[in-house]
Amino acid sequence: MAGFWGRSRRAEEKAQQDEQDRVLADRAASALVSADERLRLTRDELAFATAELGEAATRDLAAALASVSHHLDEAFRLHQLNVDDIPDTPQEQRERNARIVQLAEWATGLVEERTAALADQVARVREAPEVADRIRDQAAAIRTRLPQAHETLTRLAERYSPEALRQVAGNATEAEQLLGFAEQGIDVAARRRDAGQASQATLALEAATESVRRSAVLLDAVESFELEALRAQAALSAVVADSRDDLVAVRDVPATPEVAAAAGELQEALAALPGPGAPSDPFTDLTRLRAANSALDAAVARAAERAARPVPSAAQVRHAEDDAERQLAVARDVIAGHRGYIGADARTRLAEAERALTELRRSPSDEESREQDLALARRAADLAGQALALAQRDIDAGRDSLPGGAGRWDSPRRGGGLGGFGGPMGGRGSNDMGGLIGGVLGGMVLGEVLEDFFD
Repeated sequence: MAGFWGRSRRAEEKAQQDEQDRVLADRAASALVSADERLRLTRDELAFATAELGEAATRDLAAALASVSHHLDEAFRLHQLNVDDIPDTPQEQRERNARIVQLAEWATGLVEERTAALADQVARVREAPEVADRIRDQAAAIRTRLPQAHETLTRLAERYSPEALRQVAGNATEAEQLLGFAEQGIDVAARRRDAGQASQATLALEAATESVRRSAVLLDAVESFELEALRAQAALSAVVADSRDDLVAVRDVPATPEVAAAAGELQEALAALPGPGAPSDPFTDLTRLRAANSALDAAVARAAERAARPVPSAAQVRHAEDDAERQLAVARDVIAGHRGYIGADARTRLAEAERALTELRRSPSDEESREQDLALARRAADLAGQALALAQRDIDAGRDSLPGGAGRWDSPRRGGGLGGFGGPMGGRGSNDMGGLIGGVLGGMVLGEVLEDFFD
């Protein structure tokens, strides 16, 4: 009987510890998202404040952001270790999550402290009517880019598949809605200022400013997509040529089932490429072909029982680095354009991909380091692809929740700072546009100001 009660007590203690670990893991992910979003928003605020107050007044905030960015990189690396495929003990994950919470809360607190010191100065400057006039001029200038963006998307639709265009297909429409939101924000700011509600006027003006900035990001992503797609096609051509050479060279390798299977998969990947003139998805095609090519390389290396893999050529490393940069640019644009939807996993993959690419760029780029350089480039590309897939999942999940509500707001935000960023957008009359604006602006606290936007 004593043994039974002992086992029961241990099982209960384990269940309690498991629940505490789950709560800690959720808290770590939430704190990481909140800190990263606060960092991104404050970077925008820093640019705005520097333009208004000068670099001397914002030097402390700039230094704080640099320190916060460095420590959040550590937090993202810890989160990556918790979600990778390498098994960890519960104690290791517990210690990492506790460290993530510590870093994220420290980062948020430091940013809030430094932004609070500038809040009054910025608020006084933003009360000036010329600020609203400048924002209106910026919105008007960005509106002139809308026809070109729609034309570019129409042209791209003739060359690329819907799956490839999914990343940017709605950008022009979203940018147009954001510009309308910004123009409304300027009018709301004027009415609130006339009514003596200075803080509400500042908040509405900040929302308008952020809307204009984000609309420009979305339109930039449309323009950069075309360039990145062309780069992907060029990289794909190089990988196709390399793959065909590998299939010829494999004839001299000892025949093994593993080599035969890898060669067959590479041949299937080559055969699946669309013909000339057919709409394509160069990003997906390149990813599949690169994976098949790498699998064949690994199988050949094992079959030949070589002590080390052949040294990659400088061209191979360069193509792999170009591919990583292209995938990073696409993922970065998608996350920057829809920050409010993006969770910790996508942000962590993006941070890890950027870290791998930074490490590659610091490499001496000599023959001895090529193998490591190629591995870093492929890791950066793979992580960027994961970041993009996870970001698209988060965006789709957020948009699926928009039938009549305010979109996805499951990540806590913290208030304070220059513009009072915090929890979910509210206000009566919030509709699908409210969810869109919320998802793109990343969680600004507009509160009752939205009543004027959606009257």
